[in-house]
Amino acid sequence: MTNLTKVVTGTVRLSYANVWEPKSINGSKEKYSVSIIIPKSDTKTIEKIEKAIDAAIEDGIGKFGGKKPNKKALKLPLRDGDIEKDDEAYQDAYFINANSMTAPQIVDASVEPILDRSEVYSGVYARVSINFYAFNVNGNKGIACGLGNIQKIKDGEPLGARTNASEDFESFNDDDFLS
Repeated sequence: MTNLTKVVTGTVRLSYANVWEPKSINGSKEKYSVSIIIPKSDTKTIEKIEKAIDAAIEDGIGKFGGKKPNKKALKLPLRDGDIEKDDEAYQDAYFINANSMTAPQIVDASVEPILDRSEVYSGVYARVSINFYAFNVNGNKGIACGLGNIQKIKDGEPLGARTNASEDFESFNDDDFLS
C-alpha cells in the first residue's frame, strides 16, 4: 500500500532551517522545522503535493465532523511566496512550512548521513520527504505538513542576514596593545 499523503520533493531550497535542534515558536512545544521553497517551475512536485493534500483531506474526514469540507474553508500548507512573502528567495515559488517532534535524518546525495551541522543551513538545496495530515484544533481546520527526512543536493547562497567574518572585518594588528 502506498502512502498517498507522503511526498518526496524535487530539488527545493530550505529556509528557516531548524533541522539540527528543535526550537519553540511562540512558547509552543519544541519542534524541528523548515520552510521549504518550491520553484513554481517544478510542476511535478506541486502536483504531488496537491494530490497529497487532497488525500489528507479524505483521510481526515473524521476530524472534520464526518463530512468532506470545502477546500477553501481549510488552512492549507502550500502557500504562494509571491503573495505572502516580501523576500527575494520566495519569489516565483510556493512554500510549505514543515515540522516534526523527531529529528529528521539528514543525508547527502549518496544517502550517507551528514554529521557536520554547517553542511545544512537556510539556503541549501535539498530534497525533503514530507507528510500531510488533517488537523482541527480550537476551530482551526486544515492540513498540516510533517517533516520527514532531508537529502542535501547542493550548497546555495545562505539566506538570512548572516555575513562572513571576512566581510565584516579587515585584519587587525595592534602593536600598541601591550605597551
